Amino acid sequence: MKRVLALGAIVGSMAAALALLLLRVPLLPSPASAEAQPIDRLFGLLAVIAAIIFAIVTGFLLYALVAFRRRTAADEGRPLHGHAGLEALWTLVPLAIVIGLGIQGGRVLRDITRPAGGGDALEVRVQGLQYAWLFEYPDLGIRSTELRLPAGRPVLLRLTARDVIHSFWVPEFRVKQDAVPGMETRLKVTPTRVGEYQLACAEVCGVGHSFMRAKVVVLEPEVFREWAAGQVAQATVAPGAPQVEQPVVTAPGGGLHAHTVAGTR
Repeated sequence: MKRVLALGAIVGSMAAALALLLLRVPLLPSPASAEAQPIDRLFGLLAVIAAIIFAIVTGFLLYALVAFRRRTAADEGRPLHGHAGLEALWTLVPLAIVIGLGIQGGRVLRDITRPAGGGDALEVRVQGLQYAWLFEYPDLGIRSTELRLPAGRPVLLRLTARDVIHSFWVPEFRVKQDAVPGMETRLKVTPTRVGEYQLACAEVCGVGHSFMRAKVVVLEPEVFREWAAGQVAQATVAPGAPQVEQPVVTAPGGGLHAHTVAGTR
C-alpha cells in the first residue's frame, strides 16, 4: 500500500504540474476566428491527455528505478509471466481514448466546415502561384494582392492554384486548406478580431516557398464597406484598371519571380 500511495503521489503531482503548465503557457497565437475556438479546445484536451500519459509512464519508470533496483548480485526480482488484467487494461484504455478523441475531432471538423452563413457570406476567390497570393471579390468587382475581411461576417474562400499545390494558412484563424491546380477547394472562416495578420503557404511549393506571404487585414464592417467602395470607385474612374504587380521575389536559388494581375491593390 505504501508503494501504491507513493507511486500515485508521484504520478498525480507530475500530471497536475504538466497539465497546468500546458494550459497556462500560450502554445498558439491568439485566436482571431470563430473556428479557432473549438480547435483550441480540442488542442487543449489533447495536451492534457498527453501530459497525463507522460506522467504515468515517467512516474512508473522513475519509481521502478529507485524502488526495484538490484542492490546485490543475488537480489533478483520474481519473474512475471503475464497478467491478463494489466494487458486488458493497457489495451482497452488507449482504445477508449483514441475512439473518444476521434469522435470529438469529428464533431469539431463538422462544426468548422458547415456551410458559411447562407447568402450573408462574403465570397473571395483565392489563387496561389509561385510565389504570391491573388484575391478576387466577385460580388464587389475587386481584385487585390491583400486579403481584407470584415469582422464578424462569414467568409467563403474558393481556392485554386495556377501551377503547383499551395496551402492557405493564417495561424490566428487555425483553419488551413490546400489550393490545388485544376480544381477548386473551399474554406470557411469567420474573422472575429480586428487586426493585421499574415497569410503563409503551408505546402512546400518551390525554392521561393518561404517568401510566399500576403497581408490579411480584418476590419470593422463599416471600415470594410468604405474600403470596398473606394476600390470600386477607383476602378470606375480608371476603366483600364492599372496592372498591380506583385513585389519581385528573389528565390534562394537566385531566380526572380514577378506576377502581374489587372485590378486595384
